[in-house]
Amino acid sequence: MGWWVLHVDMDQFIAAVEIRRRPELRGLPVVVGGSGDPTKPRQVVATASYEAREFGVHSGMPVRAAYKKCPEAVFLPSDPAAYDAASAEVMDTLRAFPVVVEVWGWDECFVGAETADPEALAASLRAAVLERTGLTCSIGIGDNKTRAKLATNFAKQPRSHASSFEGAGADVPGVYRLTAANWREVMDHRPVRELWGIGSRMERNLGELGLLTVADLAAADVDELKQRFGPKMGAWYAALGRGLGDTEVTDVPREPVSRSREETFEQDLATADEVAEELRRIAVDVTRDVVAEGRSIQRVWVKVRFTSFFTPIKSRKLKAITQDPEVIAATALALLEKFELRRPVRLLGVRVEFAVDPSSDG
Repeated sequence: MGWWVLHVDMDQFIAAVEIRRRPELRGLPVVVGGSGDPTKPRQVVATASYEAREFGVHSGMPVRAAYKKCPEAVFLPSDPAAYDAASAEVMDTLRAFPVVVEVWGWDECFVGAETADPEALAASLRAAVLERTGLTCSIGIGDNKTRAKLATNFAKQPRSHASSFEGAGADVPGVYRLTAANWREVMDHRPVRELWGIGSRMERNLGELGLLTVADLAAADVDELKQRFGPKMGAWYAALGRGLGDTEVTDVPREPVSRSREETFEQDLATADEVAEELRRIAVDVTRDVVAEGRSIQRVWVKVRFTSFFTPIKSRKLKAITQDPEVIAATALALLEKFELRRPVRLLGVRVEFAVDPSSDG
């Protein structure tokens, strides 16, 4: 017996939920996002079925762009309530096993278990989820969260967007194990971008240091990484290159630390007065959300996305924590003055960080 960390990742979750309630869509390209009307502007794809992905459609792209790539696709509106319910079904199915389930979102979680055969456990979890919900999942097995999360990419089914890998899932379909024993063989030659938490910007930063592969990062000088990225993040990147990570899995829900609202406008905001009016409204709305939860606010962020898609973000810590919408609105407007409003604005957002002690307010 040993302690294993499993990462459960639902396959094309949102699209799969829609296909589950509309079986006639199975095998068709399905795109979910916004109102479901691809002729409307300023909508974003939430997810696309594997069939739609073959046309180049992916989450995060404008729905209009998805329509150009695949006009024959079925376009559906997002239905968060349905995804909440389906996710709860999946998580409850996993909790029926003698395991610890740490939920990370609608479509993924970590599972911790004492077992002598993690592959058999993973196969049982997949079968139970399919039988109870009609949805499929892939499972990565690791000796920590980092390796389990990465292993899921190799566990994905052949139709997955994940890169194929020699021998992945050969013994147990939809399951792959990545541990210290095979980390170097599997990961050393891969680009750093394939590591969990490294995006295109960080890939460029690491490339400037000559760190192109996972092996390069694993062998990097830790002091040099700390000097470039700070003591905390530098040490984290060094550990990431070696596949090190957290082994604890907890079923204690993670407390949210902030709340946000943002809005993409159907018509660009062309004047400073329009921007200020909309920003004030959003700031008041998000504050009311927070107060309704009995929380207080200690920091405010403002996001502005221009028509060029340049998206600067600025923040300010409050002198005293508060629940007053007018204070948050005034702070947001003060932050707005730091932006150069030379182009029309397509999106505004306000994020507020909760005070450490929600019971106290200023």
